[in-house]
Amino acid sequence: MKRVFGVKKDKEPPPSIQDATDRISKRGDTVDEKLKKLDAELSRYKEQIKKTRPGPAQEALKSRAMRVLKQKRMYEGQRDMLYNQTFNLDQVSFASEGLKDAQQTDNSS
Repeated sequence: MKRVFGVKKDKEPPPSIQDATDRISKRGDTVDEKLKKLDAELSRYKEQIKKTRPGPAQEALKSRAMRVLKQKRMYEGQRDMLYNQTFNLDQVSFASEGLKDAQQTDNSS
C-alpha cells in the first residue's frame, strides 16, 4: 500500500565493526600524512632560524614554528585517539567472535 508520502525506503544494513575499523584507520592515515607535512615544515623553519641573525626576523620564524608545533601536537592527539578507538573496536570484534564460537560449540553439543 502506498502512503501519502511515498513508498517506505529499504534500510541499509548497519555498518559492521570491520567497516568502522577501516574508516577510522583511513582517517588515522590522513592525520599521519598531515603530521609528515608539518614535520617537513618544522625542519624547514629550524634551518631558517639557524641561518637568520637574532632579531625580529628570527622571532617571527620562531613564532611560526611554535604555531606549527601546536598544530602538530593537536594532530598527534587526534591520531592517538583514533588508534585507541581502533584498538577498542578490535577488542569488541575479538570478544564477539569468541561469543559466536562459544555459542556454536554449545549448539553442536
